[in-house]
Amino acid sequence: MKIYLVGGAVRDKLLGLPVQDRDYVVVGSTPEEMVARGFKPVGADFPVFLHPETKEEYALARTERKSGHGYKGFKVYAAPDVTLEDDLRRRDLTINAMAEDESGQLIDPFKGAEDLRNGVLRHVSSAFAEDPVRILRVARFAARYAKWGFHVAHATNKLMREMVESGEVDHLVAERVWTELERALGEARPSRFFETLRGCGALARLFPEIDALFGVPQPEKHHPEVDTGVHVMLVLDAAAQLSPDTRVRFAALMHDLGKGNTPQAEWPQHIGHEERGVELVKNFCRRLRVPNEHRDLAVLTARFHAHCHRIAELRPATVVDTLEALDAFRRPERVDLFVTACEADFRGRPGSEDKPYPQAGLFRGAFAAARTVDTSAIAAGGGQGPDIGARIREARIAAVRQVLS
Repeated sequence: MKIYLVGGAVRDKLLGLPVQDRDYVVVGSTPEEMVARGFKPVGADFPVFLHPETKEEYALARTERKSGHGYKGFKVYAAPDVTLEDDLRRRDLTINAMAEDESGQLIDPFKGAEDLRNGVLRHVSSAFAEDPVRILRVARFAARYAKWGFHVAHATNKLMREMVESGEVDHLVAERVWTELERALGEARPSRFFETLRGCGALARLFPEIDALFGVPQPEKHHPEVDTGVHVMLVLDAAAQLSPDTRVRFAALMHDLGKGNTPQAEWPQHIGHEERGVELVKNFCRRLRVPNEHRDLAVLTARFHAHCHRIAELRPATVVDTLEALDAFRRPERVDLFVTACEADFRGRPGSEDKPYPQAGLFRGAFAAARTVDTSAIAAGGGQGPDIGARIREARIAAVRQVLS
């Protein structure tokens, strides 16, 4: 029985990054022996155990054989005769297929350390093509390590494209796609996730609404980048600079979805894209079973982002209407998330990355003023429910008017 540290812990250690999770592979053992040593079995699909003290995961060395479509279409073989190299060979990328023995010696049969030094994301073997989730994982690693110039190896990109063309990627289940998407949104440069998927043809199959934005022009006066897809990627990365919250980043990703449905005869104008975008965002979220918190902020940002940009020109009543649509008086935290997503939209244009965005302060100030209205005092003044609501609304409009003036 031999134990090896494997995967991300070895990779991150070589990169000089903090090691978050430690996973181990056990060679030459059986489930019965692991249980006898006090390990707790937790793996449903293959033998994984928790260490009795550290609670870290220890998995028996295993191999996999394709038995169906999707990421669950595998038959697993785990036995004492499975070697460490057999286990590492089934992993996705060479940089994730390294191990370290108990003395700290690196074991690297697929030259992962060399690829790590050269910034290459390369598949370990042809078995990569058996699991479509790996396309999403490669794209996510591209987003994580973009700041160091990592790129997908040509042969790996070719294999990913073949997986798309064969239809293997169509067997991905919605929950797994969303899990990988949300994790990608949390990476340093999330735009690389979508660019990598677009590079192998997977973007059109998995996220057609986003793919449809590329090649759609916008007025150069307001958008020096012109291309809507390019703009949305810039906005997404701007959101990543402004907030770690994946709700904000998802809203930034979704904010201009309606421009993908603008009739070509109307290009480069996109009148009414906000309203068109609402249904597209809802459909996207329904298909991928996106959590309500992410969906709601994305829908509101798609519908009202222009209101934030133009707040100085809006009537006070329109500002109050927008705040009510945001459900801001019951959910005040939503205002800051919304404004941050709108600021990312402003900054996602060449030349505007560091410009002032006074609209953010003005919108927050208008909301703060509207919140100062003493609704209890107005209610105590008597009258029917509709009358009380109307008086509260008028008081809020007056408060906003003071800020805007």
